[in-house]
Amino acid sequence: MNDQPVKTIATETLLIAYVEHGPSDGWPVILSHGFPYDIHAFDEVASILKHAGARVITPYTRGFGHTRFISKHVKRNAQQAARGTDIIELSDALELEMPVLGGFDWGGNASCVAAALWPEKIGGLVSYASYDVIDVQEQRHALAPSLERICWYQHLFQSERGRECLAKYRYEIGRMLWSEWSPNWQFDETEYARTAAAFENPDFVDVVIHCYRFMHGLDAGDPAFRQMEDLLAQKPKIKVPTVTIDGTADPLKPGGTADHASSFIGLHEHVVVDAGHNVPQENPKVFADAVMKVHSWM
Repeated sequence: MNDQPVKTIATETLLIAYVEHGPSDGWPVILSHGFPYDIHAFDEVASILKHAGARVITPYTRGFGHTRFISKHVKRNAQQAARGTDIIELSDALELEMPVLGGFDWGGNASCVAAALWPEKIGGLVSYASYDVIDVQEQRHALAPSLERICWYQHLFQSERGRECLAKYRYEIGRMLWSEWSPNWQFDETEYARTAAAFENPDFVDVVIHCYRFMHGLDAGDPAFRQMEDLLAQKPKIKVPTVTIDGTADPLKPGGTADHASSFIGLHEHVVVDAGHNVPQENPKVFADAVMKVHSWM
C-alpha cells in the first residue's frame, strides 16, 4: 500500500497532485493511470522500480484525486492532447530529464501522445495496448457488436442521462468496469474503495464525460489543442524506445495489439501477459520489468 505523502506542483492549467517514490536523484519515471483507476494502480510497480534506483512519479490525472484546475473558468477538458500535455508540463515543472513514461487506459493514451509529439523530451515508453493514440474519425464508425457491448459506458456517457448516472453512481460504475475488464483478478472491496475515493474530485464527472464525448466526436475540444489533434490524426510514428503490453483477458482488446508494431520505429518489444485491463495492478512485475528494459535501452 502506498503511504507516501501527496505533493502538488502547478502547471499552466492544473495543480497536479502526485506521489513520489524512490531517490530524488534516481532515473525518472512517470506512471499515468486511467479511468476508472488512480495512482494506487502503480503501488507495487513503483515499489519494484524504486529498489532499482528509479525516481517514480505517479500523478493523479485531471479530474481525479487531489489534482485541481487552477481556474474555475477553464473548460473541464479531457481530450488526449490536453492529457498528453499534462505529462510534459509535469515533467518540465519537476525538471525531469528524459523520463520513461508508462501508462494504461487514459494514461497509456496520454503517454503515447506525449511520446509521439515530444520525442525529444522523452527517454522511453511503456504502453499498455500498444499504439494508444485515439483516432477520433474512426471512433465515429461502428465496431463489432460484441465490442460495442463492452463499451456500454462510452455510449451511456454521450447523453445527459449518462452524466446523471455517473454523478449518482460513480462508485458502482467503476466497480462494474473493474470486474468486467479484469475478469480473473480477485480484488477486494477495500482495494477498490481506496481508488474510488479519487472519483470524488469535484471535476470528475465533467472530465470523464468530456473525454468520451470528444473521443466520439460529439463534443468540441479546446481550439488551443487543434493543431496537436491534427498531428495526432496523422498517426505519427513513435520514435522512442518502447515496450508494449497486452493482457490476454482484456475484453476491450480482443485479439491483442501486436499488429501495432509498425507504429514504433525505434527499439520496440511486445509482451503478452495473462491479465486483464489493469496490468500494473494485476501483474506489477511485468509492468516494472518493461520499464526497466526501456531504461536499459536508453
